[in-house]
Amino acid sequence: MTGITVACLDMAGTTVADDGTVIAAFSAAVERFGLAPGTQRYDQALAFVKETMGQSKIEVFRRILSAEDAAQQANAAFEEHYAASVRDGQIAPLPGAVETITALRDSGIRVCLATGFSPATRDAIVTALGWEKLADLYLSPAEAGRGRPWPDLPLTALLRLGGGAVRELVVAGDTASDVESGLRAGAGLVAGVLTGSASRAELEAAGAPVILDSIAGLLPILRPPG
Repeated sequence: MTGITVACLDMAGTTVADDGTVIAAFSAAVERFGLAPGTQRYDQALAFVKETMGQSKIEVFRRILSAEDAAQQANAAFEEHYAASVRDGQIAPLPGAVETITALRDSGIRVCLATGFSPATRDAIVTALGWEKLADLYLSPAEAGRGRPWPDLPLTALLRLGGGAVRELVVAGDTASDVESGLRAGAGLVAGVLTGSASRAELEAAGAPVILDSIAGLLPILRPPG
């Protein structure tokens, strides 16, 4: 596979299907702060959560609740609810995800799975799926500096996995924040993926140079012709 040495792939919505678990966990987290479904504040917060899908969850709660203590409590409740869903088997690999990651690594490309979740929640997902050895690296914002849409996650993946120039990096994800993060990092290839929360129009508006129906579509792009 020509030119690419490191792939930074998003988890929920790109390689992992969670069937709306993020929104359910969000609802459980904010209801204790008076944001009940059907209220204007809740609807506004929900719209913001959808707009910022892929970003660091604690940062999202900070902006919704405007108080650090409340944000920390909401984030803890969110993580607890999401982890319970993981334990209940409400997540699964998206079609083609395991095969794509395996093929990338077999071709010599080192793979990072990145997420806006905390390391604890991320590791629970990895363990539930049996993915402990699937990728070369697993990253959360807490380990990289800032979350998406900043470029810290893909750039940290590039550095830790021994990649060279940023043009050797591919970034793929299902949200506008994933796309923006990859573009800010200067990645050689940035791909939006349609298996998650964003529509084609939203990914195009974010500037995605490539839009894939699923992560499996990444392989044909990276394989040299002939």
